[in-house]
Amino acid sequence: MTNDTTHTDSIRAPGATLHYQLRGHGPTLLIGQSGEGDADRTVDLVARLANTYTVVTYDRRGLSRSRLDDPSRGASLAEHADDTALLLETVASEPAAMLGCSLGAVIGLHLAVRHPGRIHTLIAHEPVAPRLLPAAERSHHEHELADLQRLYARSGLAATLPEIARVLGIDTSGRDAEPGLTPQPINDLRRTNFDYFIRHDFTAVLEDTLDVTALAATPTRIVPAVGRATPKGVFDRRCAYALADALGTDVVELPGGHNGNTSHPSAYAARLRDLLAVHVHAAQP
Repeated sequence: MTNDTTHTDSIRAPGATLHYQLRGHGPTLLIGQSGEGDADRTVDLVARLANTYTVVTYDRRGLSRSRLDDPSRGASLAEHADDTALLLETVASEPAAMLGCSLGAVIGLHLAVRHPGRIHTLIAHEPVAPRLLPAAERSHHEHELADLQRLYARSGLAATLPEIARVLGIDTSGRDAEPGLTPQPINDLRRTNFDYFIRHDFTAVLEDTLDVTALAATPTRIVPAVGRATPKGVFDRRCAYALADALGTDVVELPGGHNGNTSHPSAYAARLRDLLAVHVHAAQP
């Protein structure tokens, strides 16, 4: 496969059919997307990584081309992690690297605990994981997420998106971004994905069962990360620092903000290569 070729396929998982894409050549790198992002969300980033990695992206169950046997049913974060384990078992013979962004980072944390050895490194960029925080702070942010669900049910997506951006510290102006990005308008497909994300994946976060203490025992190298431009007070950034405290490690900075993987794909890809090269060097005799 050349780095100009994208291979698409699907696999069966319990209760769902999962759509995935492979592009590039080299060691396997799985990207766990943020928010309502599907396999195409990081198209600009993937293009800049495909000469170094076989990049795997997929539609999380319930989004785009990944179909649910029961469309009314959501999935837990543990189930999402089981999906990624099954996907990696299908496409990779060796442990893979993973970039997890926001919700994708929390799925990666579950993957590291539930399926030890499936990923050797997880870059966990601003995990949306209130369970990582002290009790009072956790409760406050869980209420924020529940309020966003109620706002969406009451007033719809147009009213809810600015509030999601505020809570997560997302810059929606587009001014701080690299030139020449692939347009990603809010079209009907994204509206449908947002509907599933807010109704079901928010609930998965609120009902999360992540065993924080088990993270320190996993063989996966977990790298907590924040966006350089993400405001310091927002809870997803706080979660990255709480994760670092739990692991006794440091937080690394990545270009851009919460969505730096889409706003700064060239700089983001270069930083990822640096971070993942640490594993390559450590694995050499």
